[in-house]
Amino acid sequence: MEKLSINQWAEEDRPREKLAALGPEALSNAELLAILIGSGNTDESAVELMKRILNSCNNNLNTLGKMSVHELMQFKGIGEAKAITILAACELGKRRQREQAEERPDLGTATRMYNYLHTHMQDLDVEEAWLLLMNQNFRLIKSVRLSHGGITETAVDVRLIMKEAVLCNATILALAHNHPSGSTRPSHDDDQLTERVRKACEIMRIHFADHVIITDGAYYSYHEQGRI
Repeated sequence: MEKLSINQWAEEDRPREKLAALGPEALSNAELLAILIGSGNTDESAVELMKRILNSCNNNLNTLGKMSVHELMQFKGIGEAKAITILAACELGKRRQREQAEERPDLGTATRMYNYLHTHMQDLDVEEAWLLLMNQNFRLIKSVRLSHGGITETAVDVRLIMKEAVLCNATILALAHNHPSGSTRPSHDDDQLTERVRKACEIMRIHFADHVIITDGAYYSYHEQGRI
């Protein structure tokens, strides 16, 4: 029976498509390595070839990483470029193990939000609005610049704020913007935007932590002023 190439597999079984649909954790080691080498040989698909190579290493990635380029090239379908790619991936895996996970900033207070964004905003001569998305421990997931040149209701789209929060699985969000004039006093537009975001967060059951107005040296916090 003629063997099927990866391109002939059902889409849900192809390594690249499988990773895109289900995430990398759903793939076997052979499938992940097959993505790297791209193709097998005339007798085997990339996955089958990598299964055979892994079997020669007792299915141990650590042992695979100890192989030389020359040793890998003894397998039909593995040229120098593919051998180097496999070993480069193994080396990256080792280096990742030695690295500490990047610590996410704690933005649990207005002062911390100010310190985080002050360097972005201190020299701006126009207003910018930023969205801070956080997990339940007030650790930053993502910061997003929402607008440049103004923060009226038309400049900052509340729907975009909610979309970003949902896509990032954020449970807490905060807004921040600067006043180039140096005044920390909220404007009518600031108040309106704050209220619209507060209502949207209430509907979406996302905690609206604060709206912070930033100047070079001072800030205004809606939360600290009891307005959120």
